[in-house]
Amino acid sequence: MKNIRILALVAAVSLAALAGTPIMGAAFAETTVMVGGAPMYPSKNIVENAVNSRDHTTLVAAVKAAGLVDTLMSAGPFTVFAPVNKAFEKLPAGTVDTLLMPQNKPTLVAVLTYHVVPGKYSAADLRAAVTKGHGKAMLKTVQGEDLTVTEQGRKLEIVDAKGDKSTVTIADVNQSNGVIHVVDTVLLP
Repeated sequence: MKNIRILALVAAVSLAALAGTPIMGAAFAETTVMVGGAPMYPSKNIVENAVNSRDHTTLVAAVKAAGLVDTLMSAGPFTVFAPVNKAFEKLPAGTVDTLLMPQNKPTLVAVLTYHVVPGKYSAADLRAAVTKGHGKAMLKTVQGEDLTVTEQGRKLEIVDAKGDKSTVTIADVNQSNGVIHVVDTVLLP
């Protein structure tokens, strides 16, 4: 039976190739999540996907200014809490422009790496850790400090060192080198 399925698949691909039909059928399609008007492909890395999201143009510019593109294109895996443009707009006026100045690169790197956790943690993983931790879980960031994860209703909240909360608005955007959880507030160490 297995050999018949393989032969049928080979025949279908061969016929499609002869007919000039694209071979990307339902069996080969990727499950994507839409973020910022663009599909996020699990076969692409964090940077390859993020550059297509119109909701993450500020984050992408900051990652480039901080020199973190190669890091976020590496094998990882990483869990990234990715603030949307509106999250950056909540910061005091001039903060983003100041952070993007070359002389402030160390501070920018610290802020951005505070949004990155080594390893791949799905929303289910985070919820399980919160339950196990009796209402909260701690995550060590690449920057070196901790983030606290809590759950309010069915929404995951990420709490920074200052006690400010960021809500996960889109969870489980899988990448080839980890996962992104879109958040509504910039986290500060």
